[in-house]
Amino acid sequence: MSARLDILGAGAFGTALAIAYAQAGHDVTLWARDGAQEMRRTRENARRLPGHRLPEALRVTGDLSDLTGNCALLALPTQTLGGFLAETDLRADILVSCAKGIDRATGLGPTALIARHSKATVAQLTGPSFAVDIAAGLPTALTLACVDDAVGRALQQSLSLPALRLYRTTDVIGAELGGALKNVVAIAAGAVIGAGLGDSARAALMARGLAEMTRIAVAAGGQEATLSGLSGLGDLILTCGSEKSRNFRYGMALARGESLPPDVTVEGLHTARQIAARAGAENPIAQAVAALADGRASVGEIADRLLNRPLKPE
Repeated sequence: MSARLDILGAGAFGTALAIAYAQAGHDVTLWARDGAQEMRRTRENARRLPGHRLPEALRVTGDLSDLTGNCALLALPTQTLGGFLAETDLRADILVSCAKGIDRATGLGPTALIARHSKATVAQLTGPSFAVDIAAGLPTALTLACVDDAVGRALQQSLSLPALRLYRTTDVIGAELGGALKNVVAIAAGAVIGAGLGDSARAALMARGLAEMTRIAVAAGGQEATLSGLSGLGDLILTCGSEKSRNFRYGMALARGESLPPDVTVEGLHTARQIAARAGAENPIAQAVAALADGRASVGEIADRLLNRPLKPE
């Protein structure tokens, strides 16, 4: 079933979704903040997703007035999403966030940011996915979270593709926090590997990271089962095990005293600082990542601190 679909944000993920849906016969318009003319000319997003041709049926625009679909996917970074929404009047009745993280200015997640600026029905698309895999048509499964289950069911039907399978939940809080918090653990996992601490240490960190993610999400009103699914455990496995993950690469760079290019967005860093500063659920990994990134502790000091925590039941 084809659908009229607008995708806002021509980063790697937004471009990949646009390619996948256009190839499947959906009527897709991709909005780019800049570079739309070049993308139309070359039929490629050479800066963000090189090597993947844009289907001829895919429209690329830099003009928001060209967006006329009833459903829009917002593939914009969390840290720019609020500002964009504050100055933009989107006409779509359904807005689907594809962002992962916590806004450093407000402490809100993407769906709450959208709800602050729009009366549209809001959903969250999240889960284990690399843009290059989606663009290449490789099998991928994601979570579609919407409080309104009827809308969620309709979105699940219209946005699922043969190689892009969507699972549905009404637990927006759990799905959204899973996508945000796994980035924190991915930074820590990258630091473990970058410091040469080994795969066994990474596995232990991932297991304890999932426990921390679950504590935080449940304390915020999410459901424990959600964190065991695609938006929690699934995304955690992906981002802690591959250098395709920007957060993982950032952790490796931190441990080695290196830096990533300035235009690389590391959402897990902002999330770690937000979570570490909050009272409530115990969050030693978020605190460790914030301390490492801010130069308040080394990998060795953090490892000693975590290994010397009081012994307790699992």
